[in-house]
Amino acid sequence: MRFDIVTIFPDISGSYLKESIIKRAQEKRLIKINVHNLRNWTSDRHKTVDDRPFGGGIGMVMKVEPIFKAVADIKKSGGKNKKARVVLFTPRGKKFNQKMAYRFVKLDQLIMICGRYEGVDERVARHIADEEISMGGELPALIVIETVARLIPGVIGKKQLLKERITKGGGFIEYPEYTRPPKFYPKGKFRRARPEVWSVPKVLLSGDHKKIGEWKNRYGKNIEK
Repeated sequence: MRFDIVTIFPDISGSYLKESIIKRAQEKRLIKINVHNLRNWTSDRHKTVDDRPFGGGIGMVMKVEPIFKAVADIKKSGGKNKKARVVLFTPRGKKFNQKMAYRFVKLDQLIMICGRYEGVDERVARHIADEEISMGGELPALIVIETVARLIPGVIGKKQLLKERITKGGGFIEYPEYTRPPKFYPKGKFRRARPEVWSVPKVLLSGDHKKIGEWKNRYGKNIEK
């Protein structure tokens, strides 16, 4: 899968994309991440990407023209038969969740426009973006990349780890996870009054895979596609 980030701060996400599972996923060629400097699609010598808002107001607004050119070129480079979607990060968008991530992982290309300043020209939301997500800046793009990438087989390890979470209906199931120790005795000022012992559910320690599967189905949250 290919991720394209459109930003005026192309270096801001560099270190994050070179670490952990995102780095390994790129090395395995499971994902490809391109960071694009929006200023490359400007035509004036100052590389202007913003201007004063019509009707007055405080702050500056990102211009539609360079964004239009950038997205058009990025879409073209992705190929004609690719399933692509354009996302605009804006406070007025929808809340990003796992259900949305599961929908994105079905794509071949996800183009993300990072909003800055006071806002983005409304024509970007109306005519260029396919949907809006309620966050702003570059950090949301990194959140989306990591969340979606984790749903790609091979990114987080064995394919079975992902396979066992896919439901028959094509949804995705998330259930509580525990690890050692089986009993934890909290101490110190952060300890809650009750319970005195934080225990792992006994069924998970039983070794009975049938009962464990039933427990996961009971307490898991089904995220439909």
